[in-house]
Amino acid sequence: MAEPVRILVVDDERPLVGVITSYLEREDFGVLHAYDGPSGIEVARAERPDLILLDLMLPGLSGLEVCRQVREFSDAYIVMLTARDDEADKVATLTAGADDYVLKPFSPRELVARIQAMLRRPRNSGAPTVIHHGALAVDLESRDVWVDGHLVVLTRTEYDLLTAMATRPRAALSRRELIDAVWGPDWYGDEHVVDVHVGHLRRKLGDVAAEPRFVRTVRGVGYGLAGIPR
Repeated sequence: MAEPVRILVVDDERPLVGVITSYLEREDFGVLHAYDGPSGIEVARAERPDLILLDLMLPGLSGLEVCRQVREFSDAYIVMLTARDDEADKVATLTAGADDYVLKPFSPRELVARIQAMLRRPRNSGAPTVIHHGALAVDLESRDVWVDGHLVVLTRTEYDLLTAMATRPRAALSRRELIDAVWGPDWYGDEHVVDVHVGHLRRKLGDVAAEPRFVRTVRGVGYGLAGIPR
């Protein structure tokens, strides 16, 4: 029997943690808890959860700092819980390495649905194991990525964005298409979340938006692989 997906909830509002836990356990998720920033990092490092629900405002260390530190050793999905409906705060959470954010107050059922959508990834059904694109190589089995022969460490979301483009190399993919491929068709929110993660992906690939080697911007549409003859 496969082990259950494990979710770490990091929030100092214990009653809320209890409610979230009860809903997650009904869906057979394994749930871990931490109630401040430093403990959240410790549990994430020791237990290696698959997904982390992380409050923005935490004692000890802010959620943003926890996210940055966790990103140094983990590619777990990170969903930031925030009461701030401010564009700058949303961008800050994504820039710190979060995959998504949910505004408080929220419906626990909707939160669970959003988590399930994030964990639902399309299965690899293509023939090639490794996709080559110039100096870029994407291994669909090991989920490794190389540029000029050097291994590039990506988060799950960055890798899935790259794979969505690499498996459809001639396509100009809209933000909605990329969201469907990476976050799932049930995801809802600001579609410009894609732009932030593409920015991270480009930096790690050593790519420049003005003269792209790997990821091109398709104005008014979204993104696609660069250098593909059309």
